[in-house]
Amino acid sequence: MPTNSNFSQNHSLSPIGEIQSPFKEKFGIPRQPGLCDAVIGSIKLSGDSNNEMALKDLTAHSHIWILFLFHENLKQGWKPSVRPPRLGGNEKMGVFATRSPFRPNGIGMSAVKLIGVRQLGKQWFVDVQGLDLLDGTPVVDIKPYIPYSDSIENAHSELAESAPEHSLSVVFSKKANTQIALYQKTYPQLSLLIEQVLQQDPRPSYKQNKTDDKIYGILLYNLNIRWQVTNNQCEVLEIASSD
Repeated sequence: MPTNSNFSQNHSLSPIGEIQSPFKEKFGIPRQPGLCDAVIGSIKLSGDSNNEMALKDLTAHSHIWILFLFHENLKQGWKPSVRPPRLGGNEKMGVFATRSPFRPNGIGMSAVKLIGVRQLGKQWFVDVQGLDLLDGTPVVDIKPYIPYSDSIENAHSELAESAPEHSLSVVFSKKANTQIALYQKTYPQLSLLIEQVLQQDPRPSYKQNKTDDKIYGILLYNLNIRWQVTNNQCEVLEIASSD
């Protein structure tokens, strides 16, 4: 059998930019892109990629693929089998049959809606909607989403045939509503963003569908969102600056 003498060689990747996102920690990030369309973020380009010519005609596409690195997981390594949250964390599957962030090369991809391209001084940004990435995530490439080839008509998945249903209803306490009003000008979609993130029930799988009186916190932008689940209803208790 022919062999490729370069197969075992190491290859390096240089990030072209980084993600600017409301998610300041991994807890609470949607498990797939597009599940929370209130999430607006940007790719801040860097180095030679921070170049107007590199972005020419990008806006001819409605959506893009973002290829990125799971930078906070790289030191933890990977295992051939993982326990996907979609299966309750109880069943093992091969890592290549999942979207696990713990992978041999730590590369991920997200298809997101392209809002536009903008320039601020000498800095170029690509603005996107439906992001599922941590703030500061290194981006290694941007590719256009091509509907005729990227959307396969008869594709199926026994693991995740359809989007997960919203498992929690979300309500806001009187205090939380008052606090949202204070941040409305800076974050116009804050209440919708909080609702969409918490509807996904970001708690560990073993906590879901069980009595759980713990008060949780999620960082969005520079805000600490405190919430609690009672009888399958999530109540946002408080919204406070984390600064």
